Amino acid sequence: MANKRVLITGAAGFLGSHLCDRFIQEGFDVLGMDNLVTGDLKNIEHLFKLKAFEFYHHDITKFIHVPGKLDYILHFASPASPIDYLKIPIQTLKVGALGTHNCLGLAKAKGSRMLVASTSEVYGDPLVHPQTEEYWGNVNPVGPRGVYDEAKRFMESITMAYHTFHNVETRIVRIFNTYGPRMRLNDGRALPAFIGQALRGEDLTVFGDGSQTRSFCYVDDLIEGIYRLLMSDYVFPVNIGNPVEISLLEFAEEILRLTGAKTKIVFKPLPVDDPKQRKPDISKAKEILGWEPKVDRAEGLRITYAYFKSLPKEELTKQPKEFK
Repeated sequence: MANKRVLITGAAGFLGSHLCDRFIQEGFDVLGMDNLVTGDLKNIEHLFKLKAFEFYHHDITKFIHVPGKLDYILHFASPASPIDYLKIPIQTLKVGALGTHNCLGLAKAKGSRMLVASTSEVYGDPLVHPQTEEYWGNVNPVGPRGVYDEAKRFMESITMAYHTFHNVETRIVRIFNTYGPRMRLNDGRALPAFIGQALRGEDLTVFGDGSQTRSFCYVDDLIEGIYRLLMSDYVFPVNIGNPVEISLLEFAEEILRLTGAKTKIVFKPLPVDDPKQRKPDISKAKEILGWEPKVDRAEGLRITYAYFKSLPKEELTKQPKEFK
């Protein structure tokens, strides 16, 4: 019997590449698709020699053609860090709107089950803590982060519309802060920024007074949660993240201890609409998927730090990509 076939958009990105690995391990034929605006072929080059892996260099905001059967689609194409979506706001909106529409059209045509990657950013700067899936959020649609937040909120809406109107099998995962190997050092998020600064011998930059919180989930745990959700029968959004919360100031101090850097922490003004708290309520994931994170932060950070240390020296000083 032929292997089941899965299309993963954003395949050359941080999460997309880990999903490619997981589905190859599970015995699927994997089609990776990416336009490489923020993705990097280095993340998936180890898969190119495999018969079970194909790569399509394609922008999903354009019509998507995939020959043959397709059992599953995982839509992970999107800029996912502030440094990206502040530089390419239109593309961010387009991949969330047009890209999702095209993927859903493909799922409808192929009879595929489709999972979309939403985010804790749909909760905005939350007035409810921790965040449950029933919370509707506190989002500024015209602020600098609105292009990402609203792209993901639209993605959820159109996904549910295709489910109810066209009977497409859909799943929605709301991803909280995730970290691990293959993150980009210069993507503007706290963890790679702190480790990059420590490795370069620079002071660590904390925005505001550092009291804002994040909850960091190791990538292997996240991928397991996504896989279980895809294979479940649950159609409404599910939070996948680690509910262990830490302030960014404490986190910066943790990174200094981990890296042994002799630098200090410096403070800069808080960016506009920066969320003050992030902590997932994962009751649904526990109950419906039997999932909860297994890797504690100390272990996950050790692995991630070892990955960043192994990168070539030029990666440490590489500037963020300039977008047209």
